[in-house]
Amino acid sequence: MTRAMAVSLRSAALRVALKSARRVPASIRYPLQRDGVDPVARLDESRRDGDVVQLGRLLGTRVWLVTGYDVARSVLADSEAFANDVRGLIGRQGRTPAERIGGLGMTDQPDHGRLRGVLTPYFTRRRLAELQDDIDRVVEAALDDMAAHGPEVDLVERFGFAVPFGVICDLLGMPEVDRATFRQQGAARFDLRDAGAGIFDTAAGTRQFLIDLVATERAEPHLPDGIVSRMVADHADSFDDVELGGLADGVFLGGYETSASMLSLGTWVLLQHPQAWKMLQHGDPADVDLVVEELLRFVCPVQVAFPRIARHEVRVGERTVRKGDVLVVSLTGAERDPARHEEASRFDPMTETAGTLAFGHGLHRCVGAELARMELRTALVALARRFPDLSLACDPADLRFTELAIVHGVESLPVRLG
Repeated sequence: MTRAMAVSLRSAALRVALKSARRVPASIRYPLQRDGVDPVARLDESRRDGDVVQLGRLLGTRVWLVTGYDVARSVLADSEAFANDVRGLIGRQGRTPAERIGGLGMTDQPDHGRLRGVLTPYFTRRRLAELQDDIDRVVEAALDDMAAHGPEVDLVERFGFAVPFGVICDLLGMPEVDRATFRQQGAARFDLRDAGAGIFDTAAGTRQFLIDLVATERAEPHLPDGIVSRMVADHADSFDDVELGGLADGVFLGGYETSASMLSLGTWVLLQHPQAWKMLQHGDPADVDLVVEELLRFVCPVQVAFPRIARHEVRVGERTVRKGDVLVVSLTGAERDPARHEEASRFDPMTETAGTLAFGHGLHRCVGAELARMELRTALVALARRFPDLSLACDPADLRFTELAIVHGVESLPVRLG
């Protein structure tokens, strides 16, 4: 059997398994589950066997889980021992270009550097500083909308989602789209309750929209100034529509789904910690930074990093990982590692814990990390100052959190504006 045939059969087998399996096996669900914003007990219990434990096997491949902070940083930073390109396991080709697995998170050098180099200029400090007025405008519009629909509103819908979605649409220079549809598709791309069966279809849908947008812009420039129009103007000769559309899709998805979860879950945490809420209302920028950084550590909505594949036999923590083994880094577990600091399970902005892994680490660290911080600082401060008496408008026991997802979130957060 040729290598191409083997890859094709393995890809087909995985897709059939994902689409026919009713759920992710119980034995490996716990890294993608939460108890509110806290890791489930089993994740902490796994530490008894060390910072690295074997989760199970996927199509005959051993899968390891990393929960220790120091080991996690080491794995994420080591692009020589570990590869991100998992397409050999699940197949590179889809029925259409939009269905092809890829993007920055699943590419290695030199492809990764080539693709990332397209986006980096749009996320420099100078470029981000130019976005502050746009962020302020989007935040104020969301707050006005909350006030207009008060005194009780769903913060997820009118603030958590509205702010990052508006910012990322402005950043990309996207025309008006059906926001409800894209919100639903974005969440479904991280939802594994049906064993990931919907991920392929929803990913293809949003990616195809952006591929088409790039193609239209290439044929007849018409979009407002933004990443899409600039990418086409600057790189049309070097990158095809699928590559540029895929990059835009990564910015679009990463720029709103994770930030939406962070704003909503972060507000829920803040409502339980009045002192931190007051720091946002009355504190100086340094106080605000303390709150935001602790929220990123404590909430960490992205539960696991992109999988890594061992390029050769390597020692990871106390384990020996063989060539071809897959490592899954639990960002949630690493951020709550008691070895990092004794009170890791508590939310405390006054305990400085530099080096959050909420945006990843190393070569594949999120290119939009600083934009996300800007959004969080601006949005949370404005929310706390506009509605200082904000409170939960339901029994906390009635809140519904995502059951099994790569990006954790809360489905709705009813609040009383006060």
